Amino acid sequence: MTASRSVRPFYRPMRPRRRDEPHRAATPLELFFDLCFVVAVAQAASSLHHDVAEGHLGHAAASYVMVFFAIWWSWVNFTWFASAYDTDDDVYRITTLVQISGALILAAGVPRAFADGDFAVITYGYVVMRLAAVVNWSRAAAGDPRHRAAARRYAIGVTVVQLGWLLRLLLPGEGGVASFVLLALADLLVPAVAERPGMTPWHPQHITERYGLFTLIVLGEAVLAISVAIQTGLDAGEHGLWSLAAAGAVIVFALWWLYFDRPIEAPARLPYSLVWGYGHYLIFAAIAAVGAGLVVGVDVERHVAHISGTTAGYAVAAPIAVFLLTVWVLHVRRQHHGAVVVAFPVVALLALLAPLGPVPVYVLAALLVALVTLTVVLRRRDVGPSTTVTGADPA
Repeated sequence: MTASRSVRPFYRPMRPRRRDEPHRAATPLELFFDLCFVVAVAQAASSLHHDVAEGHLGHAAASYVMVFFAIWWSWVNFTWFASAYDTDDDVYRITTLVQISGALILAAGVPRAFADGDFAVITYGYVVMRLAAVVNWSRAAAGDPRHRAAARRYAIGVTVVQLGWLLRLLLPGEGGVASFVLLALADLLVPAVAERPGMTPWHPQHITERYGLFTLIVLGEAVLAISVAIQTGLDAGEHGLWSLAAAGAVIVFALWWLYFDRPIEAPARLPYSLVWGYGHYLIFAAIAAVGAGLVVGVDVERHVAHISGTTAGYAVAAPIAVFLLTVWVLHVRRQHHGAVVVAFPVVALLALLAPLGPVPVYVLAALLVALVTLTVVLRRRDVGPSTTVTGADPA
């Protein structure tokens, strides 16, 4: 029997994908990659919740920022590389599975990082993911002469920074934050430097879809966190949590609506593509933090948290404000005009005032519903009664 031409090879030269490739969609491997990252996101959000509930606010914020950076940056690098060079041969699949293994190692180290400030396991998992990426960039350098300089710069830059992360483990504890900031900036600079000889051929629509899918993942993690917290309360005999659960669900639904209100697309040119891609760190981290903050609110209602209601309110309000301001910068100002452009920062400011009142979660839910309502009304007014809308609204 003659083998089909569609049989996937063990190895094929890593040629660039077309930036204008039609019907480009996320692959099953990419979706599997995302789902495995749920474990790491869940660990980070859960650890944030426990630290905040215990009143360790500064430690919680610093640990969360560092841990989520490792999660997010590993996902970003895989996503943009796959958009440009996904060959779907067996070698590529194996290197991707290695990166997934690194993500699971990283997730296993999250509780220790929060509890003891020990980032060794997280660093090992992170380095595993990043060195697997070096293998891919080396393949791209060999298979794509046009973008060889960029691919080589990626491979060299990522390798050097990973050595820095490993050496960081030898530093005393007091140098941890400063060295993290330095190495994180070095990691972020690698694409900015590497892309200068000529941008690698990532696909704007594909990148947009991938970012949207990861947004859905962190939103789903927030919903799961609320559900588990409510279930725990009910099992403990606390039956007055239904209204809080409803308000939390409304908040998460509103965040989904505001992010996906209109069709979006990743900018196709530097430097704004970097700003857009990097800015989503704040969106992803904020959504996961909202979920953690809502669970903290449940703990306060159950009288098992060691913080005030105001502090618990800020655990929800602060990430909501970050989310709104980041969506405003990356999306709203580019697509909207008039009242909506003003409304996002105004609601973000009001969100930061909400915890000063007696029922902050309910006030936050009301503010977000009002913002969603405003965006819907003004969008329909912009479309106009004579316009037939099929599928997506015109941006």
